[in-house]
Amino acid sequence: MDRKILIVDDQFGIRMLLTELFQKEGYETFQASNGIKAIENVKNVRPNLVLLDIKIPGMDGIDILKELKEIDRNIKVIMMTAYGEMDMIQEAMELGAVAYFTKPFDIVELKKTVKSILQ
Repeated sequence: MDRKILIVDDQFGIRMLLTELFQKEGYETFQASNGIKAIENVKNVRPNLVLLDIKIPGMDGIDILKELKEIDRNIKVIMMTAYGEMDMIQEAMELGAVAYFTKPFDIVELKKTVKSILQ
C-alpha cells in the first residue's frame, strides 16, 4: 500500500491534527500551508494522496487542484471545505478530485475514505 499523504491547509491546527491522525495510522505525512508549497511537495515528494482545503488565501483549492493534475493527472485528491460551497466542490470533482469532506469532518469517516482510496 502506498503511504504518503500531503496535507494542504492554511490553518496550522488542521494540518497538525491530520498529521498526527495519519502518522498514528502508519502514513508518511507532509504539510503545505499554501499552493506554492503544495506544488513543490507534489513535484519533490510524489504523495499518493493530497488532502486539499478548498479555501486557501492567494491560490484557492481549485487552482491548486488544476496545477497538481498537470503535474500528475493520476494523483488522488480529497477536497476539504468549511463552507459547503457545492459549486466549488462540484467543479473540483469534475477536475478529478476523488472525494470531499466538509469541516468539521468525521475523523472515522475520513480515515476510512483515505484507507479505501489508497488500497
